Amino acid sequence: MRSEDFDLISGILKQRSGLVLPKDKVYLLESRLTPIAHRRGLETLDDLVNEVRLKRKEDLLVEITEAMTTNESFFFRDNKPFDLFKETVLPQLLASRANSRRIRIWCAAASTGQEPYSLAIILKEMEAKLAGWKIEILGTDISQEVLDKAKVGLFSQFEVQRGLPIQLLIKYFNQVGDLWQISDDIRNMVTYRKFNLLDAYTMLGSFDVIYCRNVLIYFDQQTKSEVLEKMRRLVPDDGMLFLGAAETVLGITDKFKPVPGQRGLYSTSDASSEVLEKLRA
Repeated sequence: MRSEDFDLISGILKQRSGLVLPKDKVYLLESRLTPIAHRRGLETLDDLVNEVRLKRKEDLLVEITEAMTTNESFFFRDNKPFDLFKETVLPQLLASRANSRRIRIWCAAASTGQEPYSLAIILKEMEAKLAGWKIEILGTDISQEVLDKAKVGLFSQFEVQRGLPIQLLIKYFNQVGDLWQISDDIRNMVTYRKFNLLDAYTMLGSFDVIYCRNVLIYFDQQTKSEVLEKMRRLVPDDGMLFLGAAETVLGITDKFKPVPGQRGLYSTSDASSEVLEKLRA
């Protein structure tokens, strides 16, 4: 791929999604965009780039952006964020929200739904304890294609084998041919919505917990800061944020603070960190 072609596509991706694509990722562009060229009756990736340069069709730009921002996901990924939610964060919320009996969770960049469904399974397993509570899980993604897959809740044998304990597979999934479909009870616990993290957040409402894992690593420093600042406005003073294990807020924003000893978990204040530490102890 020519340098000017790479610059054109990477510039479009940065503008539309915040994704910063290093020049050593040319292979990723080629592997993900060549199938788009073929679907559109174009022979080569060069033909696709020329189509973008000359016409700038919105549907093509959307297809390119979605192809490049789709990331893999699997159930209970990395385990610890889900253990922390169940054993530390949720008990704190049950105590602090005892009057309202309402909890809202946002899974940003939810992809094909494994993360929000993992949380829904945890909550379903605690159903008796949560009787009378209203718990909402919102999953968002920039790609309508992956959201459509998430809503259906159909997963391959390979997908359900990645991180999902066999007892939960048997309990909450039904086999449909060679695929597995998550039960209606779990699917109905999650609402999906198309959303770009670069857009305004005012219509999302407030959240007690935000999962935004393995997303910020694709943004530049300024975009990371802006996203975290907007997320902070959505959570109360005892709200919690989960980031990926390789991500951090240090040097980016002071709106969230690392919870001591809990990699990937961030609080909005020192006070909420202290509460979590006491619960963990």
